[in-house]
Amino acid sequence: MRQRSAYRALANDLRDAIVSGKFPPSTPLPTEAELATRYGVSRQTVRQAFQWLVADSLVYRVPGRGTFAAPFSRSGTYLRTLGSVDDLLALSLDTELEVVAPLTRCANVDAAARLQLDTDEVMEVTFRRLHEGETFCVTTVMLPVWIGRLIADVKWLEQVGARSPDTLIGLLERAGLPVPIAGAHQSITAVAATPEIAAFIELAPLAPTLRIDRVYFDREGRQVELAITHANPVRFPYRLELRRSLG
Repeated sequence: MRQRSAYRALANDLRDAIVSGKFPPSTPLPTEAELATRYGVSRQTVRQAFQWLVADSLVYRVPGRGTFAAPFSRSGTYLRTLGSVDDLLALSLDTELEVVAPLTRCANVDAAARLQLDTDEVMEVTFRRLHEGETFCVTTVMLPVWIGRLIADVKWLEQVGARSPDTLIGLLERAGLPVPIAGAHQSITAVAATPEIAAFIELAPLAPTLRIDRVYFDREGRQVELAITHANPVRFPYRLELRRSLG
């Protein structure tokens, strides 16, 4: 019981410091050893406190680098955990994308089928997303042609190497997407990185990656975007919180 009280007290102190702004977003927290000495507790107690803060999306941990305060919006909502489309839009707060294949019109039978289109043509763009200069994923986005035309005049989407903090969803909605995006169907698989994908996300060829497929739909139920992401599993750990209803 004393150990439980100790890690909860430490977690509450750190929570207050994060919320008050003592540790701004992406700022490293003191190490386990430093906190153990400061609070007179074991490193296991500090580790439990960090685990509690991770579960509440208040911090995120980077192997070999430390524990960092999680980014949050002005409303105080922490955005490191991706649980909604709004959380995906919030990637623009502390990451940027880099174009690796410009927006083009092409034939893609598989994408067209998944988007339930009457034609095989789509608009397609590939970019990688970086945090503090490190690439953690590469994404190919496929759009129905009529939607892709909404952002066809965004010049930086035509330039390989161009960077922007934007998200494609945010660009589309600012460009006048007639019906807002309401949600997405997502599937996740583990796949071996092709040489091209491995080069983009700084892995060895055939190294394991997380493949995340999302098909976005609008309020009228129409499929409006297919995004296929390959993530570096070291830099992009996937965490899903499940809760049980206790009545």
